[in-house]
Amino acid sequence: MSTPVCGRCGRRGRLQGGVRVVAWPGTTAAGQWRAVSPRGYRGIGREIVRVLAQRGLTVYLGARDPERGRAAVEELGDADVRFVRLDVTDTRSVADAVTTIDEEAGRLDVLVNNAGIMTEWGLGAADANASQLREIYEVNVFGVVTVTSACLHLLRRSPNARIVNMSSGLGSLTWVSDPEHPLSGRAFLGYSSSKAALNALTVVYANSLRAKGIKVNAVGPGFVPTEQNAAAPFPRGDRTVGDGAAVPVLLATLPADGPTGTFRGPDALEEVIPW
Repeated sequence: MSTPVCGRCGRRGRLQGGVRVVAWPGTTAAGQWRAVSPRGYRGIGREIVRVLAQRGLTVYLGARDPERGRAAVEELGDADVRFVRLDVTDTRSVADAVTTIDEEAGRLDVLVNNAGIMTEWGLGAADANASQLREIYEVNVFGVVTVTSACLHLLRRSPNARIVNMSSGLGSLTWVSDPEHPLSGRAFLGYSSSKAALNALTVVYANSLRAKGIKVNAVGPGFVPTEQNAAAPFPRGDRTVGDGAAVPVLLATLPADGPTGTFRGPDALEEVIPW
């Protein structure tokens, strides 16, 4: 069982994001598993690609920038990782990526939505404007809906489909509303609210797809120092990308009796983050 990876970034302050899609054994005549990873060329996303490929999956690494995407594929060496162009804000590129997966794999078993941007470092809530929030929501919320909607017909072909949404503890309303919690003073108007919206999407999708056997969960990977959060005004923690990728991979490979409609992480699958 496994996942693919998708990432998105580029402009100032962008956090890596992406989408991962996987196919279970038996998807193709060769019986190989298939995974898609848009822009999973660095950070936690890249680590998920690496782990899945190491487990024997064919992983499609998606990137908005073809040069960086192909370079990442080469750096991953002998692993069966393939480049596919994917930008979660571009419906045509999403459609083209899904078509490639359909033609080569026939169905999807796992979709990991980890596209995300952060443009508010050093910006207080009172200084943020609607234009900045729209930019963030375009990726963190609408991008997730665009990719998920495009992939659903392939996920429905799988007997064990899983969707994993990469959220954040900064999206936990319980935590950021608690004056005693350390995250309450670190919330951002756009990023935190977009992740709270992503959590709501997780619950609604989980309820809608439950009867089809498709499990949908959110995960908070914890504070992992990466290139994308280098400008954070607070300590970025000492977790590794491997630590951050561990629970997402577990959610992507849940057994049939696994949970759905939950928010897990950052250290263990059993850890529940409050909405």
